[in-house]
Amino acid sequence: MAMTVLITGGAGYIGSHTVAALQEQGEQVVVLDNLVYGHPQAVSCPLVKQDLLDKQAVEAVFKQHHFDAVMHFAAYALAGESMQRPAKYFENNLLGGLNLLEAMRQNGVKHLIFSSTCALYGYPRQLPVTEEALQKPMSVYGESKLMLEKILAWYDQLFGIKSVCLRYFNAAGASLNGAIGEDHDPETHLVPIAIQAALGQRQEFQIFGDDYDTPDGSCIRDYVHVADLAAAHLQALAYLQAKNRSEAFNLGTGQGYSVKQVVAEVKKVSGVDFLVKTGPRRPGDPAAVWADNQKAKKVLGWSPQSSDLKTIVESAYHWHQKHPQGYE
Repeated sequence: MAMTVLITGGAGYIGSHTVAALQEQGEQVVVLDNLVYGHPQAVSCPLVKQDLLDKQAVEAVFKQHHFDAVMHFAAYALAGESMQRPAKYFENNLLGGLNLLEAMRQNGVKHLIFSSTCALYGYPRQLPVTEEALQKPMSVYGESKLMLEKILAWYDQLFGIKSVCLRYFNAAGASLNGAIGEDHDPETHLVPIAIQAALGQRQEFQIFGDDYDTPDGSCIRDYVHVADLAAAHLQALAYLQAKNRSEAFNLGTGQGYSVKQVVAEVKKVSGVDFLVKTGPRRPGDPAAVWADNQKAKKVLGWSPQSSDLKTIVESAYHWHQKHPQGYE
């Protein structure tokens, strides 16, 4: 029998790809999104335009539907902005999460999958980063995710609401069928910014620092295809149903690509030799971060299928080529 899953922030980038994956599996999906950053064009399921900060509106959604599980994506996620506007991030990311948990508690919904982040590890002391690594966020954004993970642990202990926290590394790419992709305003992610330079929408691409202790001097990150992230949510849901046990997993590929490698791949895929300039380092950028994904492989049976750099860049480039103005 099909499940009914509530997805908060389901009109956003990773949320919309997960909606599509759930629908492909035959599940019923309801999206709750305030559309501040989400796009209604990205989802083909019932969409409730509401804000998680509106407690009564959240409760009303739970009264209208019987949910078997919740996937919680809705959060503000710009680390830089979170340092300038901490109240915005703590209010939205914590109070929104609490309102959701209270509605789940009152309506007997016991399974939650939480969109968490590798930002809660801050500057990792060892690579690759395991789930046991020291959690010391370097941004208000990362701190807000860590705080909600702690709240989830209490709701498990007190009310038996089981959760899986999925700590993403760098989400990238677009759906392999070309239907949905990444459309942020402002855009802060490396792959789409490089693609915008290739499409002539930016005059140049800037590398922030090329004097890091890495093979080519530019920062190294672990890029994981958004389709692989969506698949992990389905496997996490199956895990919760089978084991009914709270867990946390790193979602990454277990290796990193440098900024210069990504730029070279975008040039190769697009056939455009766009202008690249090197600027100073950004404060707060660690030289290299990549995941240890062995736990997700062993426990969830998850293994990234589409996260090679070529597939990531090609899928993203084709989507941006067809949607030069994003969803608009």
